[in-house]
Amino acid sequence: MKKHLYIVTGASRGMGLAMADQLLAPGHQLLCISRHPNQALAMQATQKGCLIEQWSMDLSDPQPVATQLALWLGKLLTNSLESATLINNAGVIPTIAPLSASDPLELTRALRVGLEAPMLLTAAFLKTTLQLNVPRKVLNISSGLGRRPMASQAAYCAAKAGLDHFTRCLALDEARVVNGAKVCSLAPGVIDTDMQTQLRNASPDAFPDQTGFAQLKQSGQLTSAKEAAKRVLVWLKRPDFGQQVVADVRDAT
Repeated sequence: MKKHLYIVTGASRGMGLAMADQLLAPGHQLLCISRHPNQALAMQATQKGCLIEQWSMDLSDPQPVATQLALWLGKLLTNSLESATLINNAGVIPTIAPLSASDPLELTRALRVGLEAPMLLTAAFLKTTLQLNVPRKVLNISSGLGRRPMASQAAYCAAKAGLDHFTRCLALDEARVVNGAKVCSLAPGVIDTDMQTQLRNASPDAFPDQTGFAQLKQSGQLTSAKEAAKRVLVWLKRPDFGQQVVADVRDAT
């Protein structure tokens, strides 16, 4: 049986875990890349007849991950794949503070996980799958914060803005390639995850928008990780995926 290959980063919790869980199906093969494996996900994959592999790797050091991905993809039986999709989902919010008060190591980690890793993994994915005569997709999980500035969020906003623009450039590259990949940088809406907890629990003195994020929770405006994953995967399956290179999942409603 030919398989649909999905590679998902940040798949051990939050929306990444929810996406991986919803992708478990016969005929699917998953590669999940996170710092820690999720044993429950592995058990569910076995029960659902889905091939899964989980790599415990730190995307703040992305070059070894990209190298391993290229080697792994090169060893796959190419005639066994019906499609190949990379979902760059992992992201990090460093300690919430103005740039002048930020830890340089945290800034570096946020930019490496949020921007450098997606670029390196995408390059490895596209180069290694270039000869496959099957549909290829790259879905970059962006954020509304990549499209509007916010105090004390310089690293996260910059990483997501870079992700958007990198995807625009990538779309131009792939448009010139025979069987070029379809690409999209998609904002998934406001999701009830650990990141939201971090934002609404921040000190208002350090984070002027703290009250607004707290009100989102209080007023029930946050989307569950499960529902957000469902909306993202519906977008991924759209026949016109990639025509809108930078998008928001809420554009569909």
